[in-house]
Amino acid sequence: MAPKLRTKGRSSALIVLGLAALGVYALDQTAKFLVVSYLTEGSTVRVLGDVLQWHFVRNPGAAFSLATGMTWIFTIIAAAVVVFIVIFAGRIRSLAWALVFGLLLGGVLGNLTDRLFREPSFGLGHVVDFITTPWLIPAIYNVADASIVTSMVIFMILTIRGIGLDGRRSVREPARPADVTTADADSADAADPGPRTAPPVAADGTPATPTQLAP
Repeated sequence: MAPKLRTKGRSSALIVLGLAALGVYALDQTAKFLVVSYLTEGSTVRVLGDVLQWHFVRNPGAAFSLATGMTWIFTIIAAAVVVFIVIFAGRIRSLAWALVFGLLLGGVLGNLTDRLFREPSFGLGHVVDFITTPWLIPAIYNVADASIVTSMVIFMILTIRGIGLDGRRSVREPARPADVTTADADSADAADPGPRTAPPVAADGTPATPTQLAP
């Protein structure tokens, strides 16, 4: 029965991971296609005033337009992350952890696709960024970036709560206070006063009387 439950949990986790990754990847690439098709690079569209804006840029660096000029390094790192998640996925039983790795995989694949197939060249492509929220962070990002950050937030929550990859929450036994240990030792000593001295006896083997014990 237990092996069947583990197999079922693994299958459910893999389904959640796959659906999350596919959903993020599809949304990211669709949004980028629309941005490239209908927006002019450098243009800004105010969707909700200063709360949410579309601002089309091409980013050669990391998430949120950081570390520009190191495109090939991020391409290699992204490819390594994808390979790691694919290999590691079989150990996941928790649906929450499956969601974490699904969001991470979808986000990494979305930006990796840009680096591999967009201009200026294979492996050095610039990532399409277009989301800006000036009130929140002074950066321009995309759906893939938001998915990666969300996965990291959930990752920290699960880690702090002590939830493992199997979905079980690790519980630590509280340390035994020193005063309780001392009290228990004192109680044990009181319960066992130690060996008792045998009463004195007379020459004939009967218990000695006070007169017999007197000098």
